[in-house]
Amino acid sequence: MTSIASLRAGCALFVLAFGGFAAQMAWAETIRGRIVDDAKRTALPGATIRISATGATATAAADGSFSIDGMPAGTQHVTIDYVGYDTKAIDLEASADPAAMDIGLTSAVAAADIVVTGNRLAERRALQTKKSADNVVEALYANDVGKLPDQNVAEAVRRLPGLSVANDQGEGRYVIIRGIDPNLINVTLNNQTLPAPEPGGRVVKLDDIPSSLIAAVVVTKSLVASQDANAVGGAVDIRTVSAFDRNKSFFLDGRGAAGYYKLNGKTPYELDGQVGGIFGQFGAVVSVNYSSRPIESENFQGSTNYVAQPNGSLVPDQNGLRDYNLVRTRLGVVGNFDWRPNDDVKIYLRSSYSKFTDHETRDQNRLGSETNITTTGATTGTFNAVGTVLVRRREEDDNTKSITLGGAFNLGGGTLEASGGWTKAVKTDPIRSEYTFSTARGISSKAPVAVSYDLSTEPVYSFTDTAGAFSDGSRFGLTKYNLETRQAFEELWQGRVDYTLPIGLGDDSSIKVGAKYLDRHKFNNQDKLNYKQGSVAWGLNTVSRTGDTGFYDGMFGFGERIDYNAARAYADAHPGVIAIDTGSTVSDTLSSDYDVHESISAGYAMATLKFGGLTLVPGIRVEHTEDRNSAKLVKTGSTVNDGYDSFGSKQYTDWFPGLNAKYEIDRNFLLRGAVTTSIGRPNYADLAPYVIVVDGSPASVALGNPSLKPYKALNLDASLEYYLPSQGVLSIGLFYKHIDNPIYTQTARMLNGTYAGVAYASADVSQPLNADDETVQGVEVNGQVQFTFLPSPFDGLGISANYTHVSGHASAPGLRAGDIPLFDQSHDIGNVQIFYEKYGFAARVAFSYRSAYLDALGKSAALDQYTDANGQIDVHASYQLLKQVTIFADGTNLTDAPWRRYIGNPGQLVERERYSFLLRGGVQVHF
Repeated sequence: MTSIASLRAGCALFVLAFGGFAAQMAWAETIRGRIVDDAKRTALPGATIRISATGATATAAADGSFSIDGMPAGTQHVTIDYVGYDTKAIDLEASADPAAMDIGLTSAVAAADIVVTGNRLAERRALQTKKSADNVVEALYANDVGKLPDQNVAEAVRRLPGLSVANDQGEGRYVIIRGIDPNLINVTLNNQTLPAPEPGGRVVKLDDIPSSLIAAVVVTKSLVASQDANAVGGAVDIRTVSAFDRNKSFFLDGRGAAGYYKLNGKTPYELDGQVGGIFGQFGAVVSVNYSSRPIESENFQGSTNYVAQPNGSLVPDQNGLRDYNLVRTRLGVVGNFDWRPNDDVKIYLRSSYSKFTDHETRDQNRLGSETNITTTGATTGTFNAVGTVLVRRREEDDNTKSITLGGAFNLGGGTLEASGGWTKAVKTDPIRSEYTFSTARGISSKAPVAVSYDLSTEPVYSFTDTAGAFSDGSRFGLTKYNLETRQAFEELWQGRVDYTLPIGLGDDSSIKVGAKYLDRHKFNNQDKLNYKQGSVAWGLNTVSRTGDTGFYDGMFGFGERIDYNAARAYADAHPGVIAIDTGSTVSDTLSSDYDVHESISAGYAMATLKFGGLTLVPGIRVEHTEDRNSAKLVKTGSTVNDGYDSFGSKQYTDWFPGLNAKYEIDRNFLLRGAVTTSIGRPNYADLAPYVIVVDGSPASVALGNPSLKPYKALNLDASLEYYLPSQGVLSIGLFYKHIDNPIYTQTARMLNGTYAGVAYASADVSQPLNADDETVQGVEVNGQVQFTFLPSPFDGLGISANYTHVSGHASAPGLRAGDIPLFDQSHDIGNVQIFYEKYGFAARVAFSYRSAYLDALGKSAALDQYTDANGQIDVHASYQLLKQVTIFADGTNLTDAPWRRYIGNPGQLVERERYSFLLRGGVQVHF
């Protein structure tokens, strides 16, 4: 903690030193105002305000407000710039305590704009936020989210340059910035760190948050010192709307939508509403969203092992069909309250609640343990195999609650901001259970299944159960059954204080100092009962059912399925059919349990120095981290009732210097550069000091590693941005990251070791370890043009496109020779949108693409597993029937783009999952 005290003392000296500039200022008057859209009267955040006489500038806050101190008394000539609006010149009075008046901006193309639906207004806000920022950011605002059929925050931000998402059941879940592991991205809600409900890592599930509840999302690619350093990949800040953003005495919005899934013929629906207003000094807004999505996906299961045959062909050693049926629901509630007794005091309360449920049944027919493989052609043949029928029932109930109290105060010639909050994310799996029946335990026969295959068919290779074994439940007997429950939570208490002080150096320069404290408690508990075949044989025919027999549009015949509820009832009524498997029950119950406490104390100092068109933002941040970890040893003699008996702790302090620079070649042409540093802390499950020993010759040992070092990153950014007069942008950016201490799991044969207190002559030990380093580099190109210069009606056309190319590798000689590809890194990411907006009609066609990326590292490149390239087309159309009423229609994944994985090369299929398309229509009211 000594380093924290030293930093705070240094910050105080920094304030005093530069405060001298403020004391020397001859003027002490202030200009205040609020920039709004002249037609809608809503705030225009990020507006650039310039004082003609002094050259001083200011940037409007999220609610459009601005304040410039140190002005000479009297009338000042002011100009205001905003992307997509005409530059406005106005005279404002500078005085000791001026009133903040609304200043409305208009556009030369306003008559052709869609003022009520506000799509162009949202794009202007996003472009202006990017333009006015002192660092490298991307942004999107509320109508940006609504103009495409994006169900959650992850799906919304994938449209931005350099961003992609990892999917689950065809929906975006985790955001990936520039191909960096999503565990290394910092996600905040209203500038407060969000917790992660997932037990395995630090990644925040963005599919828990309905997109309709957010006002804006700002993605930071180059950090400033006031931001958390835990952001190797970048930072995502989700902002919910306040009443002062809307700037109305009363507003009410509602939306309802229903749709049609092609694959299962079912109807998803969604409802949301928002009500609020400004009541004198007070503002309040409450938003609610609920959605239900009955999803089906068809998964073709290939293999991670392709066996060479005498004719040179490669035959997969297992095959299968998996049919997922689930209902996914979301409930989101946001309540935001503000009190502004005067222009010097802003106090707010931000609260949110989100609930995500995913209740799933997965039916599976599987072939494995292949024998007697006979090739009949270059791509065809036959084999015998063990057949397996499985059913998995999984229920997941997640919720995240947050509340933040904060305020901003004009104090001592500067601005003091303070906030504190509590957030908790809980993941509960009431049931994770699976029954397995196999022909190896068949009742009427234990003969293998006869199969013919053809590897040349598309979109997947085909195999046929030639004797119809999967239609005869008596050929399958129980092999195992498990019943599992899980609970995990992450709870955060955090507080921060920031103080910004203008200084008399250059044009509207300032210094900023602050501190933050975050206390994190992460907990995971798993209880599991594993059963094997009992003393009495149990045939599938006693609990089987016939479901949808078609699969992949009739390409396969899905066989008998297990009726899960009937199986539970049968096992209860016939206790002799199952027997407890004590060894695996103990191991699975103890091995995933951990309890982690982490505290981070941080302080920083930074300056924003403006000299004409040049802005420099140097800064330094320090973070002191303390970890305490508890886990459970799994060894001979362990029982399911064992408590924590393995402990670890660690503390470390890191300094993070950085510099962001921006140069305005002219008002619409910007040059940026940045050199920043950041950190990525290890995942909780890797830090937990667990020891799992499975006896054998050799023994198999899995270890946690509380001594893991955090990732350390040096980040370089440079870009050119040109903002078009017709509301658009052309930009190109370069980036480079050098990352030390990346974490990989290594398995090695160890001799004469002791694990969990037991000596082993030989053991295969698996443990997460730090590798040497990795590098990431790339280029981003972005263009957005609205063709307002074309004759009517073509002036409503526009196009938006971005492309990112990323390359990188890791060096880990102890793990694998040569360069190692990086997890989650697509080398090519792109988005294209063509849109038309005029006469109350809006339409967009959007294509998003990301190339293949690594998701499992093998012992060699031939064994690396990849998620294949994916390109998806979505469409949206709306028509404004009345000023207050708009109807809309969406189409999602119109090309039935699949999720596909392969090993080594795209021809060696691991699995392919399809979802078909979703059509949806609805109505939106706006008052």
